[in-house]
Formats: sequence, C-alpha cells, structure tokens
Amino acid sequence: MNYDTLQLDINGAIAIVTLNRPERMNTLGGSMKEDLHHVFTERIRNDESIRAVVIIGTGERAFCAGADIKERVSRALTLPAYHAGQKATHQLFSAIEAIEVPVIAAINGVALGGGLELALCADLRIAAEHAKLGLPEARLGALPAAGGTQRLPRMIGTALAKQLMFTCEHITAARALSIGLVNEVVPLTDLLPRALELANQISANAPLSIRFIKQAINQGMRVDLESGLEYERYAAAIVVSSEDRKEGMRAFVEKRTPQFQGV
Repeated sequence: MNYDTLQLDINGAIAIVTLNRPERMNTLGGSMKEDLHHVFTERIRNDESIRAVVIIGTGERAFCAGADIKERVSRALTLPAYHAGQKATHQLFSAIEAIEVPVIAAINGVALGGGLELALCADLRIAAEHAKLGLPEARLGALPAAGGTQRLPRMIGTALAKQLMFTCEHITAARALSIGLVNEVVPLTDLLPRALELANQISANAPLSIRFIKQAINQGMRVDLESGLEYERYAAAIVVSSEDRKEGMRAFVEKRTPQFQGV
C-alpha cells in the first residue's frame, strides 16, 4: 500500500517510516495520522519479520513540526468533536508507544509540538546536531494534547517539563541530550546510519526478550515497584521456556552466533 504522507521501507528486519510532507515541514496534517495508524497497526504490527522501527522525516529542516496550523486556523470544532478527535490521536500515539518492537526516532530537524510528542512515543531518540525540540502550544493558545503533558514529565522530570511547556522554548539537541530527552546527538549525515546501526544491534538479539523487556519497563513505569517486579517475574517465566533461550544458551556454549526465531 502506498501512503500520501509517509514512505515505508523494509530493510531486512528493520522498518523505516519516513514522514513525507517536506513542503509543510512534515506536519501532522493531511492524512498523516491515518497513514501512521495504518502503517503501525496494520503493516508493522502484523509483520513478524520486523524487529525494529526507525521514524525519520524527509529533508533537513524538520522531523515533524507538529500540527499543520494552516489547515487548522479556520477550522471550528465543538468541544465534543475536539474531544473525540483528540481521543483518536491519543489512541494512535499510544499504539506507536506500545508496539512490541523497539522504535527509534531519528530527529533530523525540528521536532515541535505534536512532532516532539510523536518522538516521545519512541523507545530511543537520536537527534541531528542542528535539531530543535520544543512544545510551543501555549504560544498559540493551546496545550500539548497528544500526550506531551504526561510523557515528558515522566521522561525528564516535572520541573523541567513544566519549564519547557510554560516558556515554549525551542531547545537545542545538545540541551536535549543534557536533560535526557534524547539518547545521542550526531551530525546529520550520520543520523540515519546511526539509527540503523542501533536497530540492527537490537534486531540481532532474541525478539521475545526484547519484546518483554520493553513491556516490563513500560508497565513498570506505570505501577508501584512490587507490581513492576511481579510483571518482571511473569515476563521472565515466559521467556525462560522459549526456544530462543535454548538457542541462545547453545550458541554461547558452542561459541557461535545464535539464530533466533522469535519463539
């Protein structure tokens, strides 16, 4: 299936999702939300050969500049209509966050508003040196409503998250690295190669292990420690009986590369 606003490329076990509205700074307008929903919930989720996903924007200016303000400026919504639409956005971003394979956001330019909120749904974030990140909604009389008020404080702490949202500051990639918002900062020319390098490192490991590590961390961040430990025990019990664990142990003893099948 071809998408109007995205490009999907499958490179071995890696899916590369490219946000492709460069003339509108890859904003979340047109059919992009619908296209993202389909690519993640229909294409990627149902392809067991995919072991990692990279999201990147087209061009050098923008990963995603958030909502398409030119589309929205003349749109009048009732409170119920907006609430229903935003629920769909929450469901989309939560589906991206919850997908069982690791997701890497390769931030190739500005990640603002909904664009940063999209990146927050990824497991890892790598930024190009020139990238700028921010949640400027209050400058437009709005607020970060695609999960930003909830995910950002959990990632960098309440005080810093409030500062970024209250001031609407666009921070540099270096600053984002210093506060733990991104994992790495690299030159633009190295961005996609580094993201693919990480994705390939991940995909070489046991898929079941990676899946349950992701689920255990995500679940544990939402509950108390004892409940998180209980989920960890549950996940470990499932993995310990897998064929991949047996293969991993045999490969270690035989001093060879394991051949994991995801079972």
